[in-house]
Amino acid sequence: QVQLVESGGGLVQAGGSLKLSCAASGRTFSGYVMSWFRQATGQERELVAAISRSGAGTDYADSVKGRFTISRDNAKNTVYLQMNSLKPEDTAVYYCAAGVGYFGMAARDYTYWGQGTQVTVSS
Repeated sequence: QVQLVESGGGLVQAGGSLKLSCAASGRTFSGYVMSWFRQATGQERELVAAISRSGAGTDYADSVKGRFTISRDNAKNTVYLQMNSLKPEDTAVYYCAAGVGYFGMAARDYTYWGQGTQVTVSS
């Protein structure tokens, strides 16, 4: 069993930055592909960024490329999402997820999810 706890969300003005953290406890963190998803009100959950087990591979949604950076520290069992140049359309609940499948797997294949953290970007 893996427990995921997100932190770092909040209210920020457009153009600002936030850094989300997701702390994992339980089984070996480095054995999991980690990702950040987000879900805006009335919309489906979407992948924001993913990172491979070693951290060598990353992937981003087109809408956040060049603005967001995903990273992980396997020694600290933590994955991060640095969000810069935030836009009102980035407003959503952000979730981290852990999966044992292949890098690039679908949301349904992730096994563990955090409770989410709200990010609100004002215009």
